[in-house]
Amino acid sequence: MNESAKPVAIFDVAVVGGGPAGLAAAIALSHAGARTALIARRVGYGDNRTTALLGGSIDLLRELDVWPGCEADAAPLRVMRLVDDTGRLIRAPEVRFSAAEIGRDAFGYNIANRTLMAAMEARAAEAENLTWIDGEAEQVTPDDTVVTITTRQGETLTARLAVGADGRQSLCRKAAGIGITRRALDQAALTFNVAHSRPHKDTSTEFHTPHGPCVFVPLPGDRSSVVWVASPKEVERLAALSDGELAEVAERRSHSILGRLEVGQGRNQFPLGIERPARFAGNRIVLVGESAHVLPPIGAQGLNLGLRDASDIADIVRDALSSGEDPGSSPVLARFETARRSDVLSRTFAIDMANRSLLSDFLPIQTARSLGLHAISKVGPLRRLAMREGLAPSWRQRPHREPRFRSSTQ
Repeated sequence: MNESAKPVAIFDVAVVGGGPAGLAAAIALSHAGARTALIARRVGYGDNRTTALLGGSIDLLRELDVWPGCEADAAPLRVMRLVDDTGRLIRAPEVRFSAAEIGRDAFGYNIANRTLMAAMEARAAEAENLTWIDGEAEQVTPDDTVVTITTRQGETLTARLAVGADGRQSLCRKAAGIGITRRALDQAALTFNVAHSRPHKDTSTEFHTPHGPCVFVPLPGDRSSVVWVASPKEVERLAALSDGELAEVAERRSHSILGRLEVGQGRNQFPLGIERPARFAGNRIVLVGESAHVLPPIGAQGLNLGLRDASDIADIVRDALSSGEDPGSSPVLARFETARRSDVLSRTFAIDMANRSLLSDFLPIQTARSLGLHAISKVGPLRRLAMREGLAPSWRQRPHREPRFRSSTQ
């Protein structure tokens, strides 16, 4: 990777934002043959949150040679349990999903975000076609032929295509003239990690409560990450507890399936909402990650969608460059729009409906939810379909291509 503090020449693609989705997009684009710039500050990852990476995301990270740098610090997710803990008159049966039933060793892996980021940054440092500009974008200006980006540090560069990976308040999205729909949820999430006296056996357990799910997701060793969704007032109360008090209430919530709990350092709380843009591309700019979709932490879809964004734009740009097309042209943007719209909107709808059905006090909706989960629990083909679709939409076909690059281990 080449670094420069000087003004740079035109790039094929400039990626704005250095989170996981932005880093993945920059690495994938550079190895797809695009002269790529990454505009992002080099700052340490500041919290202890984790991400459950599902099958297709692991495949992409292996292809990008990122996974070998962090696999040892990830925990496999071989079984997923859904437990109705609402206490309502009509309750769903427990649903148990096993990766072995669909011929997989694991659905995916749970990993600390800071570990994943370190592996991605190390891989980016080796990418031959990637220039990392240590700065923060201040102005993004698209025109008919290029996008001009100016950083707060005084650097200016141009690219034929910009990838907006700059989060919920995306400067790129505003520059593209793309509006956004936001809906706040009357829910918040508290995340923290625990050590426990009983092994998790590579099983993620999700307890459904009247106010949202509480999920215990395996980490390496006898440790798990906890994502507790509840009302904002309840999350405030939980966050204010001492470590010992939080351990006690978490153990009660988990029905002691993991034995005695000990809360680790670091907690995070945040309000929940759903956001989606009117379009996913326009004016030589495409959107990936949280600039393109914000979802509640239900079903582990957020970053997995972001990595699919990154994979798709890399494939589309590779094909455009190989055929002599301008990667920022309207036909190329239209292909990205088509590739991402159905995936993002279908996942958003499914998560929203699952959440609404859990929160609803309307008896017919509770009955329908219970019957649906009962069918999934008892009908093998339906259960296996649900597992496969949960990993990635079956209708999403990536173009056939040669590997973007060969692993250093080959």
